[in-house]
Amino acid sequence: MIHMANQIALFFAPYPHDEAVAGVADHFKSFWEPRMRKQIEEYVAQTGGAGLHELALEAVKRLTPASR
Repeated sequence: MIHMANQIALFFAPYPHDEAVAGVADHFKSFWEPRMRKQIEEYVAQTGGAGLHELALEAVKRLTPASR
């Protein structure tokens, strides 16, 4: 899952920062099923996001329980 999140972040990396973070977060909301989003949110809560690309980490932090 970390690898997938980082691949998505790398796709959006050339975009302006705020647009890139929004794009990654939107991808998580649109294409990841709720339990995948919950799992990555828990991973970030437990590890601080170790190994996640900066854009993916910021995007996960933008997810809310309502977006699950």
